Amino acid sequence: MLISTEDINTCLKLCLIKKLIHRQDILKMKNYYVYIMTNYSKTLYTGVTNDLNRRVYEHKQKLIPGFTQKYNITKLVYFEETTDVTDAIAREKQIKRWLREKRLP
Repeated sequence: MLISTEDINTCLKLCLIKKLIHRQDILKMKNYYVYIMTNYSKTLYTGVTNDLNRRVYEHKQKLIPGFTQKYNITKLVYFEETTDVTDAIAREKQIKRWLREKRLP
C-alpha cells in the first residue's frame, strides 16, 4: 500500500500540532513551593505558595494579618519546589509534624 503525499503532510501537521500543544502545556505548568521562615527568636513558620517571591514579600511587609505578622516572621531559611500542589501540601504537613530540631536548617 502506498501512502500519498497528502496523507504524509496531514500526519506531519498533526504531529506538529501535538508538539505545540505539549509545549504550551509545559509552559503553563505552575510551580509550588513549601517554605520555612523564621524571626530573630527562631520562631518557625512553614507554608505553601505558588509564588515564593510574592509570599516572602507579604511576610516581610506584614501585609497578611496572622501568625507571621504577630511574631515578625521575615527571614526565609528553606524552600522546596514542585509542580504538584498535592505534593506540596503533603510535604508541608510532613514538615509541620517534625520536631523543631529537624526543621531547622
